[in-house]
Amino acid sequence: MAVMVDPDKSSLLRAAPRLMQILRVLVRHKFLGALRGKSHWPSPKEVRETFEELGLTFLKFGQVLAMRRDLLPDAYIDELELLQDQLPALGIGAVRAKVEDELGAPLTKLFASFGETPLGSATIAQVHEATLHDGRHVAVKVQRPDLETMIATDVAALAYLISLMEKLFPRLIALDLPVLVREFANSLNRETDFSREAHSIVLFRTALADIHDLWIPDVVAEYSTGNVLTMEFSDGERVDIYAKLHPEAMPRSINTLVRLTLQTIFEEGLFHADPHPGNVLILPDGRLSLLDFGMTGELDEPMRESLTLLLEAVVKGDARGASEAYLEMAPQGSEKVNRAALLVDIKSVLHDIHRSDLADVSIGDAFDSLLRAGSRHGVHNPGEFFLLTRTFVILESMIRQLDPDHNYMGSFREEISRLTAQHFSLERIKDKTGKLAREMERLMNDAPGDTRRVLRRIAEGNLGRLQAPAVEALGGRISRNLERLTGAIISAALMVAGGLMIAAPKDAGWHHNVGQGMIVAGISWAVIIAVNTMRRDRGRR
Repeated sequence: MAVMVDPDKSSLLRAAPRLMQILRVLVRHKFLGALRGKSHWPSPKEVRETFEELGLTFLKFGQVLAMRRDLLPDAYIDELELLQDQLPALGIGAVRAKVEDELGAPLTKLFASFGETPLGSATIAQVHEATLHDGRHVAVKVQRPDLETMIATDVAALAYLISLMEKLFPRLIALDLPVLVREFANSLNRETDFSREAHSIVLFRTALADIHDLWIPDVVAEYSTGNVLTMEFSDGERVDIYAKLHPEAMPRSINTLVRLTLQTIFEEGLFHADPHPGNVLILPDGRLSLLDFGMTGELDEPMRESLTLLLEAVVKGDARGASEAYLEMAPQGSEKVNRAALLVDIKSVLHDIHRSDLADVSIGDAFDSLLRAGSRHGVHNPGEFFLLTRTFVILESMIRQLDPDHNYMGSFREEISRLTAQHFSLERIKDKTGKLAREMERLMNDAPGDTRRVLRRIAEGNLGRLQAPAVEALGGRISRNLERLTGAIISAALMVAGGLMIAAPKDAGWHHNVGQGMIVAGISWAVIIAVNTMRRDRGRR
């Protein structure tokens, strides 16, 4: 059973003892001095030590805060980034009891061998090497016991602390800290649900199947539950250690990392949100192996489109385009945003980027600067954008560690070009055109009837004075206008698609012929619409 925490429904009575314990730790580390202003804040080191002392939930919350450079000064962020995602290892007795309870059989019946010493121990789980009775070499990820009670109590205490702080300091309300706690609780719910992680592994294996330099261990479903995850064993070496022994192999590995990151983001709307060296191994045959899918992000199609526009605007230095694309990613409450001030800040960010050497440009830093600018001017940044920014920051930091001289932006541009060419492929355009045509056909079929039904209801309600013939005539006019609009959209779509085909890479000459044909078809369709419109108007007169 995965941990499910809702901070809005957590019990204060259950959290009260833990709340008192937290308050004692905060007093000991001089947090109450912060009530007198910034000059009395505890030092960054004391803040980090406080999170470490408060245990698992606060360790994870500190790591979330480390992503929010828009909330805290850099010195505190840098210190929180030092928080270690580690706890003392569970004894083999506790591990055996957990596995046997989850899988419903004695450990010796489940596994031919099971390593007593864990390969790694983190806040949520620890991993053991094992062998199945059929000879398969596996890694078993075992969740720590009693996580649900511990996390629920801590999240409730944290929610009440923030509520109290907002009452004492109303200016904190603008920071939307309760929203941050809810997102944190949702993140913990996802990370502690091993069934979700198993599903993510399947999705990533499918999405990245065409990358031959990559191997993702598969899930052994019959030995996995919501709290125990059994996977194929990855017999590789950490990428940072491998880089010291084989520096000549790093360009290939880095290009693979960049490709898998961008491909999953822009093609599938997925991304691995924790690509640090411990989760990236190099196999004996030189392939790259990606581990630990407990922290992943998902982008819906509108957000992916906005992200694409944002990247294009950043590359071109188009501040207004970047501002609009950025606001599209966070539409809620955008009417309260100081757009003029936001545009000025984004112009400054893009100016700094384009003044720098392209090899030194960081996508993660650029996104981070946008998030800070947005927070200053009232943008409610989506949680997935913070997670995506963190992903790029970690990835770029690891790449610089593996090969300081590697042209990261060169790899990025090359992969973007590949994805763009793929986006303009005949199959993709046919698919999009077919989808558009189906939607337009549905609109044309449904619009007249829907319009008449809506107008009839209006006529029968507050606008009952309208006569039925007048309402029907109005419905007819609206229906005809919808048909014209639909035809115009199809015509425009054909011409835009044709233009994109002509703009595609020159090494595929058939693009140009097909594109020209689509433009001619679009223009012809527009002429037909115009002629039919004139005939109908003349007939009515």
